[in-house]
Amino acid sequence: MTKHITQLKINTTGPLHYLKLWLLVFMAAWLMGCSILRPHSPPPYKLESMVQIPGFPNVRAWGDEFSPVFQKDVKLAKEQEKQSGLYEAGGKVNILAISGGGGDGAFGAGLLCGWSASGTRPTFKLVTGVSTGALTAPFAFLGPSYDEKLKKVYTSITGKDIFMMKSVIAMFFSDAVGLNDPLADLTAQIVDEQMLKDVATEHSKGRRLFVSTTALDAQRPVVWNMGAIAASGHPKALELFRKIMIASAAIPVAFPPSYIKVEAGGERWDEMHVDGGVANQVFLYGAMLDFRKQKASSTRRDAHVYIIRNTQIRPVWQKVSPVMQSIAPRSVASLIKAQGIGDLYRIFATTERDKLDFNLAFIPDALDTNREDEFDNRVMNILFETGYNLGKRGYAWQKVPPGYIPEKNEEDQDDAALIDSPAVVQ
Repeated sequence: MTKHITQLKINTTGPLHYLKLWLLVFMAAWLMGCSILRPHSPPPYKLESMVQIPGFPNVRAWGDEFSPVFQKDVKLAKEQEKQSGLYEAGGKVNILAISGGGGDGAFGAGLLCGWSASGTRPTFKLVTGVSTGALTAPFAFLGPSYDEKLKKVYTSITGKDIFMMKSVIAMFFSDAVGLNDPLADLTAQIVDEQMLKDVATEHSKGRRLFVSTTALDAQRPVVWNMGAIAASGHPKALELFRKIMIASAAIPVAFPPSYIKVEAGGERWDEMHVDGGVANQVFLYGAMLDFRKQKASSTRRDAHVYIIRNTQIRPVWQKVSPVMQSIAPRSVASLIKAQGIGDLYRIFATTERDKLDFNLAFIPDALDTNREDEFDNRVMNILFETGYNLGKRGYAWQKVPPGYIPEKNEEDQDDAALIDSPAVVQ
């Protein structure tokens, strides 16, 4: 291939000059791309059920199927609660699920801090996070003592603190158009040994922290028990903890995937993990756990689920230019919005089945969040302050997902029957 390039003569006076010049550039770029292409060996489909992280057994599960390991952990968590004194028979259990949303995650961060300021924020038994929600989740899990750090993260960063663009040539011949090195540096600053220790301590009390990524080869969500990783005592626990957080926020194409070493079938493989939002914008526990399998004789506790959806729910009108550069991002944004609403309905169905109290928060529709830079610091501060003020005043949590019409009660049905009766019609 190189030989043909060196033998290609360019006629600087002919009309094909620029065509040949671009051909040279393209072929040189192709050769460079071939030389930097990363090897990738994912575990085959038949081994998916056997995948484990070397040195970290039972810290992950497929999020779309029942997990005996995580189901067993439910019982362990209850025993830990009793030993730590947190368990209260007939008491309340609070669960928090934080969605993706990029820079809009500042809203959820503000809501949590304002909730603390109101004096009514509970201690959560379970916290789950996806994408930007995965970055927020450890702070939410550790409680108000971490609010100042959470505020700093979402009110002081800009796009430069998240990613950097690659060269044009590198874009075409690698796994992303940008680098997430700045995000990795930021994660290393906020997720330190002390945070890992604090997460491990709370995990030992029976509380749980779950983060979701998407295994792209398998096209499936993976849920990580972050507390189990923190409490493992493994020398690489902090490294894995950070890597999963970065993977959950790795927007495909924009950010490079995280390649995680795994074992299956007695061999070593590497999984390609990207943004958890590719599979779910927000998640509770879904198919992974079945609380109906718990003993019927066990004392039931009143459970409340709080979902923070870091986006606006209503459709936002925007003129789309008839060019790919405008159609593509608009289509993806519309797809994500629709997917997020579907996820809320899935969670709602789970809460109805398991008799949990459903509570939903989202960015007010009237708030202007338009900006050219996803991580525009000015807009993120507005989002944070909006969330903070709503949380401090006492957020009016929505009891059903958007567009859901609750079943009519008997009185409403009687009224409807009266309106439809022949006597009224006449």
